[in-house]
Amino acid sequence: MRMFKQYLPKLVAKHVSRLFSGRLYIDGRGGYEFDNGMLKLPVKAEQRHFETVKEVNLEIRRLKEAA
Repeated sequence: MRMFKQYLPKLVAKHVSRLFSGRLYIDGRGGYEFDNGMLKLPVKAEQRHFETVKEVNLEIRRLKEAA
């Protein structure tokens, strides 16, 4: 499990796309799981979870298009 002290969508996206599946925690945002190189919503998601997943997955798509 990777822990991020700061929420930086590009850094989180690089981590998720490299490892492909696992778990991570972002201070102030909560815990997340990722599978198939994309971030997934937690079971009891709140608004901040939806925003985080949307931003990170958008960054992952941008990384894939640039490659």
